Amino acid sequence: MPPAKKRTRNYDPAKTRTAVLAQFGNVREAVGRLTPEQLALPTALGDWTVRELVAHLAFGVESVSRSLEQPEPAGPVVALVDWPFLTAALADDISEDVKRLAASTTPEEFFEHTADRIAALLPGAADGRPLAIRVGAMRLADFLVTRTVELVVHTDDLNRAAGLNIPYDRQALAACTRLLADALAVKAPGSSTEVRVPPFAVVQCVPGPRHTRGTPPNVVETDPLTWIRLATGRTSWAEELDAAHVSASGERADLAALLPLMG
Repeated sequence: MPPAKKRTRNYDPAKTRTAVLAQFGNVREAVGRLTPEQLALPTALGDWTVRELVAHLAFGVESVSRSLEQPEPAGPVVALVDWPFLTAALADDISEDVKRLAASTTPEEFFEHTADRIAALLPGAADGRPLAIRVGAMRLADFLVTRTVELVVHTDDLNRAAGLNIPYDRQALAACTRLLADALAVKAPGSSTEVRVPPFAVVQCVPGPRHTRGTPPNVVETDPLTWIRLATGRTSWAEELDAAHVSASGERADLAALLPLMG
């Protein structure tokens, strides 16, 4: 019997829009309180300081407005679940843009500019509108899901680098978790292993015997932030197993060779 075709996950566009704006607001509030000393702190992202990281957080949201101002691209669009695998090749170009931005304006000014523009441009834009972005073309609704990944991942980076406790909008955290879980299922298609990230995602992946009923023989379970850090290379499989942040049972439950999903 051929394996069952997995359905593409649907995201509520209205909830995604709200989540992006909410998480951006959470970050903006915290950024307004950062001291010069905090902005100069190092991060775990190469040679970026907190100032560059903050610029990147706003830059990721500003990319929505910038794309909405451009003509609609023609041709096929990038599938949402393919996006996580396309970003690594863009890292150097993005880093150069972020460094120029961080050197040219203050965080408060750019966050205010970004907030004003997306408030003006996003409400009148159709969810299905194609956008020209760095990886090709994407539907607006799908691109906004990717913004939850950027915001949540880099909020975590900022919290750890500057000793902050910026909250995570629940819907933004859910969308980020689900997209990265679905990306794992794309990278390792199969049904022998069940990966659980409660309360937001459950996916089956890894080639092997297909599980049909009862408790799966291969199960991985972790929390959303640990999963996001694993999927984006912020931490390693071995570290999180040792820290008991991941439970893994079964001979096909070792995901070390499949991680990270995003470089």
